[in-house]
Formats: sequence, structure tokens, C-alpha cells
Amino acid sequence: MLPEFLLPETIVREAGTGPMSELGTERGGTLILTLGITRIIEQESIDLSIWGSVDGTDWGTKPIVGFPQKFYCGTYQVLLDLSERSEIKYVRAKWQVNRWGKGDPKPLFCIYLFAQQMERQLAAVGA
Repeated sequence: MLPEFLLPETIVREAGTGPMSELGTERGGTLILTLGITRIIEQESIDLSIWGSVDGTDWGTKPIVGFPQKFYCGTYQVLLDLSERSEIKYVRAKWQVNRWGKGDPKPLFCIYLFAQQMERQLAAVGA
């Protein structure tokens, strides 16, 4: 399955959920998740979390990992350690957005989310 985009570059204006991705052979491994924010407007925030599922239907009540709240363009990474959660077969992103201040009250973000196996990333850095 990996590396792959869990969420291709997408314009986000409201809370939402990304498509489900199957982990395949990466079950029980450690993933590097990269959130890219390529476009924003001022005075807004986004909270993005990753949810896991055994069957693709029940996503539980808590995310398995989340990014700290973001306000600016950039690339941000978190590790998703599934070594003690090898039963998880599927993952997907979920986000909340907020906007305050003057102007249009609707947030505007352009984001993507990329996942890759950590061992593969470390091997590429060492080469």
C-alpha cells in the first residue's frame, strides 16, 4: 500500500473525513505521516487526526494519532506507531476547521496527507 497519499491535495472549507486506506503489509509497523498545507487565509485553524479501524466500519471513539493544531502553510510530520495495534487494517483522516476575525467566516485550506513506512524513509536518508 505505502507510500501513498491518504488524502490527495484537497480544498477544505468545512469539517470532513478523507477516504479509507488499507494498510496491507504495513499493519503493525510505524508510519511517517506528512501533512502539507499549501494554501490558507488568515485567522483560521485546522485540527487533523488519524482514525483506525479493524473492519472499515467501526472507527472507534478516539483517533489513533493527531497533528497539533495548525495555523500556517508548511509541511508537518508525526509518527504513527502501530506496533501494539496490529489489528488495525484501515486508516483515514478526519479534520475540523475554525475561522475567526473579519471577512468571510468560511475557512479555506488546501491540504494533503502522505503516508510512508518509516523503515523505507530511513533507508532513503542513509543512502
